[in-house]
Amino acid sequence: MLTSHAEVLSPRTLAEALAVKAHHPETVALAGGTDLMVLIEANKLDPSRVLNLWGVAELRGLDAQDGWIRLGALTTWTELIQSPLLADHAPALVEAARTCGAAQIRNRGTLGGNLANASPAGDSLPPLLALDAVVELGSARRGLRRVPIERFFLGYRKTALERDELITAIYLPARVDGDETFFRKVGTRRAQSISKLSFCGRVRRQGGQVTLARLAFGALGPVPLRAHTVEVALEGGPVRPQLAELLLNDIRPIADVRSTAEYRQRVAVNVLRGWLESLVG
Repeated sequence: MLTSHAEVLSPRTLAEALAVKAHHPETVALAGGTDLMVLIEANKLDPSRVLNLWGVAELRGLDAQDGWIRLGALTTWTELIQSPLLADHAPALVEAARTCGAAQIRNRGTLGGNLANASPAGDSLPPLLALDAVVELGSARRGLRRVPIERFFLGYRKTALERDELITAIYLPARVDGDETFFRKVGTRRAQSISKLSFCGRVRRQGGQVTLARLAFGALGPVPLRAHTVEVALEGGPVRPQLAELLLNDIRPIADVRSTAEYRQRVAVNVLRGWLESLVG
């Protein structure tokens, strides 16, 4: 639990929040708390200063801007599920949000928090990778910068976020005609489980030919990853389910308490092949 010595700061503006991080970069940012409080309760984290971001209105909002969909860092899972805009432009992200925890978690957990936590099993991460998301980071000293999501994850629970920065927003390109997406989460049970494996696929087809392919997996390794070998093989021709076997060139699954490496490898190939077969059928 938060100890009595912890100082909790609750800024009302983004400028105030970034000023705190500039002067006290060790300050731990708190959004919905669904990941952070677990670490604190387990005595894995004992912050002396906590930055409560819940009241910063600039970190909220979900709207279309010049060919992009902007999602404020404090956008909750529930808001993702209820958004007509995302139902049109990012249905795979909406489906991922539906699989995330119980209703209480979905009401408090945030997209920015899921990114900052950087668990390879994070439910939003494969969709964000497959959709070519861009992460906006803010600093009082350097202003705003944007990082393509594939360059955001540097290692296990390590990100491109500097110590004086906060995640301010996530941007998704608006959907293009011909885009087809799919999301699948494999867990011990249908709901309220941590992923053994998750997958998001996106293809864009014109005249029966794949012009763009994005295949992203979570919970296979230290970071969420894209299957670049399969993507390249798919682009420029019709959908060929047999190309799923090339996934073995892109993944080296981990083994942990939830699953073996062999299981993850077999299921990853089967999930990908099944989706590709559905596109042909």
